[in-house]
Amino acid sequence: MFDETWLGSKVNKAPNQRGIGFLFQDYALFPNMSVEKNLLYVSNNPELARSLLELTELGELKNRYPETLSGGQKQRVALCRALMSKPKLLLMDEPLSALDPLMRAKLQQDILTLHKKFDMTTIMVSHDPSEIYRLASRVLLLKNGKIIKDATPKEVLLQTKGSQKFSFEGEILEIIKADVIFLAVVAIGQQIVEIVLDSQEATLSAI
Repeated sequence: MFDETWLGSKVNKAPNQRGIGFLFQDYALFPNMSVEKNLLYVSNNPELARSLLELTELGELKNRYPETLSGGQKQRVALCRALMSKPKLLLMDEPLSALDPLMRAKLQQDILTLHKKFDMTTIMVSHDPSEIYRLASRVLLLKNGKIIKDATPKEVLLQTKGSQKFSFEGEILEIIKADVIFLAVVAIGQQIVEIVLDSQEATLSAI
């Protein structure tokens, strides 16, 4: 799709013809429409709507109205609605920042599942290092409107490597086996660090 021209001297494609889906922090659902009708407003494709709602565990809520849903449920509906047009490109602007950690982790998995299912390009703005590490295959770091780094999540985010023994609280994002040792990628606040584990530590950390 990236050899297409949307706006030029001879072309001016309407936004709804550009194959783009949007997901924002604000759910922007129609309050007078049920969950299912919010999806069908985009495309009258009941089969696709049903499939998306089942994938995101919202099937039983299809007749509910937005005001009766939790924040996480509303954002899942908004995600499904963004995919009803089967976009080639999905743009997301900090869509999970208002959610609690458990729901955020659930939505991250939903985004990853749907991204793979629809085989689309997804661009997501986020300030959460653990979220970026989980979801991204490529990270662009911006400063003052300019790209200052373009690399893998690990190359951009990893701050510390080593086998030092110290005490901290963090979230284990990934455990990787490297020869006879294990490497744990851990989110500590706004930093991502890599810690060397032995096999026993790796087993305990995975539980």
